[in-house]
Amino acid sequence: MGEFAIGQGVSRFEDPRLLRGGGRYVDDIKLPGMAYGVVVRAQHAHAKIVSLDIDAAKKAPGVLAVLTAADVKAAGYGDLPVPGGLKRPDGSPMYKPRYPILAETHVRWVGDCVAFVVAETLAQANDAAEMILVDYEDLPAVISTADATTPGAPRVWDDCPDNICFGELVGDKAATDAAFAKAAHVVKGEFVINRVTAAAMEPRAAIGDYNAADGRYTLYNGLQRLHPVRADLAKVLKVPDSKIRIIIGDVGGAFGMKSPIFNEVPLVLLGSKLTGRPVKWTSSRTEAFLSDAQGRDNVTTAELALDKDGTFLALRVKNIAAIGAYLQPAMPAFAYNAGSLAGVYRTPHIFVDIAAVFTHTNPIRPYRGNGRPEAAFVIERLVDMAADEFGFDPIELRRRNYIPADAMPYKTGLTFTYDSGEFEKNMDLALELADAKGFAARKADSKKRGKLRGFGLSNTIERAAAPGFESAEVRFDRNGSATLFAGSLSQGQGHETVFKQLVCDRLGLDPMQVQYLQGDSDQIFFGEGTSGSRSSALGGSAFHMASEKIIAKARAIAAHMLKVEESDLAFNEGMFSTPKTNQTLTISDIARAAVDPNKLPKDMEAGLTATAVYTGTIANFPNGCHVCEVEIDPETGRTEVVRYAVVDDVGTVMNPKLLHGQIHGGIAQGVGQILMEDIYFDASGQLVTASFQDYAMPRAHDFPPMKVESNPVPTKTNPLGVKGAGEAGAVGAMPAVTNAIVDALSEFGIKQIEMPATPERIWRALQR
Repeated sequence: MGEFAIGQGVSRFEDPRLLRGGGRYVDDIKLPGMAYGVVVRAQHAHAKIVSLDIDAAKKAPGVLAVLTAADVKAAGYGDLPVPGGLKRPDGSPMYKPRYPILAETHVRWVGDCVAFVVAETLAQANDAAEMILVDYEDLPAVISTADATTPGAPRVWDDCPDNICFGELVGDKAATDAAFAKAAHVVKGEFVINRVTAAAMEPRAAIGDYNAADGRYTLYNGLQRLHPVRADLAKVLKVPDSKIRIIIGDVGGAFGMKSPIFNEVPLVLLGSKLTGRPVKWTSSRTEAFLSDAQGRDNVTTAELALDKDGTFLALRVKNIAAIGAYLQPAMPAFAYNAGSLAGVYRTPHIFVDIAAVFTHTNPIRPYRGNGRPEAAFVIERLVDMAADEFGFDPIELRRRNYIPADAMPYKTGLTFTYDSGEFEKNMDLALELADAKGFAARKADSKKRGKLRGFGLSNTIERAAAPGFESAEVRFDRNGSATLFAGSLSQGQGHETVFKQLVCDRLGLDPMQVQYLQGDSDQIFFGEGTSGSRSSALGGSAFHMASEKIIAKARAIAAHMLKVEESDLAFNEGMFSTPKTNQTLTISDIARAAVDPNKLPKDMEAGLTATAVYTGTIANFPNGCHVCEVEIDPETGRTEVVRYAVVDDVGTVMNPKLLHGQIHGGIAQGVGQILMEDIYFDASGQLVTASFQDYAMPRAHDFPPMKVESNPVPTKTNPLGVKGAGEAGAVGAMPAVTNAIVDALSEFGIKQIEMPATPERIWRALQR
């Protein structure tokens, strides 16, 4: 379809509506008779609930209900879902604490849910919430991830004495230790990957609407996963899946945080059931800081062994990762991404010791990259540290250890088998794109202006897409136009655009004739949702399969109508033709005919529609190279990212505009964490960074124009040849920016700078 073909930079169909204020987010929805809910949250990181007095709140003006743990129990609701499947270091099953909807006897972080007030107006609900009196017995708390396993540390859960939820030992320890024993060089680093929050443009919100006539719940929510959440919610509410309808409109950012069921979801549903009214809860921004699941937060010690020529022999990593107070679904998944520590290198022996620990803080969730950026940070910092300590050029050291393209598929030293990639070529293209040869001159110019300039490079690779599945449906109506139903869920990525582009390219349709629908469990027959850079590979492949089914049925109908054999028909640009007749039929012509059984082959069902579920059994591995230059003012410690270049291999590029947007956004999140973002609790567990006055977020002026080019090496793991792109920018940005900062500071003997590298932190390092 020419300008709408796969590979073209089609502008997003979603944007005009969103830019003109036509978005439909959860808080935009107003249902007849709607009431409003407010959560009463814990003010202590760890405390026993001695008493809970709700009498005054129940009598307050406009109050319809005040819910406590007793009301949840009386309704017969269960706890929020908790994952399993892993083991603790001693081989026993992982510790799985209960996750109650409302705290029963104890609170375990500042923000834990204690009660829920429903009132006629939001102001009345807030006023009544302040009347609830909770008598707490304050208890010791453990806040620091590094301190969680120390002897005598306060327990988050009484029957989990060491605060370890699960542990994973990955790799061959004996072989790794033997390789270290014979190494000529060993470099060691200690890395604290700080805690951050997703800070989605749209705070979390939920509306519950219970229909007593049919006993059915309707939930309006901003989510990444539709059917899995409905299935989990059915277990919480103890009803069949069919008794729940979930409607997801526009979602203003998610980044992994909006995947699970949060406490407020069953609360609005119970509130609606008890009051007979729809109930809305919307998080304020400060409440989001207190209640959203957060990301990263781990402490890592890592060692890289090299021979005298700089060949990597082994990598040894010990990682303590925070979980927070409760264990959320998919949280263990970061351990399955430990293979990313191998990077793009031939390191033959790798051993990783992972401990996931509870602390009296917000739960931790997979956050953009889910272990991949952390792994890339560790290996890429170690490579630069080894180059500095042992006198190697960091670029040549990487070149010496790359996995060559002709070695694919390549089984790494740690679990993953890469299917394709040209890692050295990525770096060469990125260095050219970044004008690395001109860096010396730019550094000299910076020095004349009293600035320090640094050059940082990082190679990245990540697992994407599989194992997993996704659904798609293409349905033509009576007048020949089509509707696409997607199991994937967009939170701003541009799914409508790329899936329309794919189907229009395959079927020769005008995109203005195509409607796109997602996020309604009564309309979407099946699906999994969006996470882990899976939408193009799995959702796109599902639409590809559905389109092929449409073409096959349409071909049979066209052959019947034109009275020729199917093999006589050619299909191109949405039109069937044959040299045996001067007639042609478009796919829309056939769709109109398909509703008339008299025009169909014998025993063929009427209608032109197809559903497909694509299952990906083999992961693909998007990869790339990031090059960053920074300038630092030594008088103030302020760091400015002045140049940024990326060459990425995401396989087949479906839409370069959308791809570049994804990479830009990921880079922004990675740079934000390195330079400014930081969730900080004081020693008692109070959240100090509970607003944008204290939690710094990157803005457009913090970035230079970013140069992004592709080096596509299509994968054979799916029919489209696409690799994931959603995490790519975030995976590469953290190590690239840090390497550049350390390079700029190296003339002062500074070997490492902790994240976030704030002006104060850099200034103090320079003073030392």
